[in-house]
Amino acid sequence: MRPSDNGGADEILMVKRSTTMAFAAGAVVFPGGRVDPDDYLVARQHGLVADEADGAGRVAALRETLEETGLAVGWPGLAEGDVAEVRQALLAGTLLSDILAARGDRIALESFVPFARWCPNFKEARTFDTRFYAVAAPPHGHELTVEEAEHSHIFWASAQGTLAMADRGDVSVIFPTRRNLERLALAADFSSFSAHSNQFPVELITPWIEERDDGPHLCIPAHLGYPVTSESFDRVRRG
Repeated sequence: MRPSDNGGADEILMVKRSTTMAFAAGAVVFPGGRVDPDDYLVARQHGLVADEADGAGRVAALRETLEETGLAVGWPGLAEGDVAEVRQALLAGTLLSDILAARGDRIALESFVPFARWCPNFKEARTFDTRFYAVAAPPHGHELTVEEAEHSHIFWASAQGTLAMADRGDVSVIFPTRRNLERLALAADFSSFSAHSNQFPVELITPWIEERDDGPHLCIPAHLGYPVTSESFDRVRRG
């Protein structure tokens, strides 16, 4: 998340998935990806050991954002002039733990704010146990670019702005992304959203289908901070 130039709500970095991807092809999503075994090692080395899965998730958020977009979040010691070199090293397969050891850098895993964990359970779609984190974007002057094997486009927009694009049909968003954008839209900036997130537990969300008078709805729990907790199943994009 970063402040908007026009003084409006904070903007969020979004990427559009390639149309060749097996899951959520062509959809607009948050940067992210798989947790690697090395992410657990980095989390242990950099201060988050109480919950290993959460620590590894934060490391994966840092690493995947850098790999996919060129934005170095949670890494205050990484000079802007070094970002491209480190990104290429990661994409070439160099372990993040080795890069950090060679540079003598520390990463700020405490800067990542956990706010959700989703694990849909539908047989016709791929299943992911996904942790969501918010983090303040560092100032940067270099152009952010997508990692073309997975994404085709990158942009900054407020949560409400991306939802408006989806409502117009300009972009496509899957069910978890829409619900999280609606929640992000409740807060004007990163600080406010962090305060909002701290009011609710991070519990595993597994949507379920509920039959209502107007037909089936896909639903999520009502106590986790989401302003919208159901959507007509006919309108839902799940993957």
